[in-house]
Amino acid sequence: MTSPRCLIFVPTYNENRNVERLCTELLALPLAAEILFVDDGSPDGTGETLDRFARQHPRISVIHREGKLGIGSAHQVGIAHAYDKGYDLLITLDADFSHSPSDLPRLLAAHTAGVDVVVGSRYLESDSLPGWSPQRLFLTWFGHFLTRVLLHMPHDANGALRLYDLHGIPRELFGLVTASAYGFFFESLFVLCRNGARVRQIPIVLPARVYGNSKLTVRDALRSARLLASLFVANLVTPGRFLRSRPIDKLRPELGESQGWDQYWTEKRTALGSLYDLVASAYRRVIRFNLRTFAERSFAADAKVLHAGCGSGQVDADLHGRLRVTAVDISARALSLYARNNPRASRIEQADIFDLPFEAGTFDGVYNLGVLEHFDRKQIREILGEFHRVLKPRGKLMVFWPHRRGSSVLFLGAVRRLIGLVSGTEPKFHPDEISLLGSRAEAEAHLRDSGFVLREYSFGIRDLFVQCVIVAEKVDADPTASRSFVFGRTATA
Repeated sequence: MTSPRCLIFVPTYNENRNVERLCTELLALPLAAEILFVDDGSPDGTGETLDRFARQHPRISVIHREGKLGIGSAHQVGIAHAYDKGYDLLITLDADFSHSPSDLPRLLAAHTAGVDVVVGSRYLESDSLPGWSPQRLFLTWFGHFLTRVLLHMPHDANGALRLYDLHGIPRELFGLVTASAYGFFFESLFVLCRNGARVRQIPIVLPARVYGNSKLTVRDALRSARLLASLFVANLVTPGRFLRSRPIDKLRPELGESQGWDQYWTEKRTALGSLYDLVASAYRRVIRFNLRTFAERSFAADAKVLHAGCGSGQVDADLHGRLRVTAVDISARALSLYARNNPRASRIEQADIFDLPFEAGTFDGVYNLGVLEHFDRKQIREILGEFHRVLKPRGKLMVFWPHRRGSSVLFLGAVRRLIGLVSGTEPKFHPDEISLLGSRAEAEAHLRDSGFVLREYSFGIRDLFVQCVIVAEKVDADPTASRSFVFGRTATA
């Protein structure tokens, strides 16, 4: 069995007093590893010293960049180089001897089958930071505290001493990391953990720098804290942003999208857009619980179901282990988000809910969340007719339909009017809701005209009055029995 190809990566900026000794110690390690330096145009001659060593030692190579472009972006260069050249393992460390080269064999020893990342941790032992200034100690521990609280990562996410198993980590995961400075370290580990990477830590000791000054400034720390907060919010609002996407099975570019859904599903860059996303995220958590509850009651295990108008699918994640979900939406942008949020979906494709690309009787069930209110009465009947067509006999339809007196409708309406009073213009958070549901009788009328009978109707405190939940059954004639679920109690009609 051949030994894995290993690359040691070190970023440098003004490290001329350290790199000669560092090269000597790295070359002396009992490791068959090659060494890559990325220098950001150091004005102190670091690049020239590294070039001299590279000429003398073929295991050393140097990439020069023009100017100080950020330690995070330097790591991205090293990671890309390792993937491009076919290395199996990548070890990263700092150039200032805060990471001891003697710890590298320990990193390799900790890398066993099933481990994707090995992290050298400053927080496993109490005396691991000798000689550090009070300011640097505070900034480091504060960053670790925020990482644990906001991102729920117990690891040393701020350190650069790591080993990556490049076969266990898909390359595209690093493409989800956007930070170019010190924030790269916790964002990259967060992305890896969110995608199931298995992390092991080993204790290390980090003394103060041997030469030169620490490049971690208060400004860097504040920038990292802001990034931590933004990652926390983004993980609440758009968790798929950090997840590896599965392929979309079929796109249909010829489908026109006229209601503004692509724009709606595009990431919000304004304060108002972010506020709406936070509110919507809170409501989705309620909807997710209700969806799981009603899906378990309505659809048999392993049923083939259609999510028509799937959107980003943040509420679907609990369904895929039990149901075979085909998700469709007219918005390509929505589908890209759905693919990130739901990598276990059976099928994802672009489709028009007025003209579904499936044979009659394909699905055991159809569900639809917060879509019908955007269409008029005639269009709703057409949509329900398509759902009826693709359902098997006695197949179930589950619809989440905002009520005129729903809490989300009233709250967002009040926010919109308040903003309008202050700014003079009411914002538009989403395409118009022209058909909010008014009553159980209204739902029954829509369903009856489309070949369904109402089986359950729920609008109450259990979901904080967010949406009506309607469960119907496909029929050929109107049966007489239906059930109504009102204010947390089920009643027979």
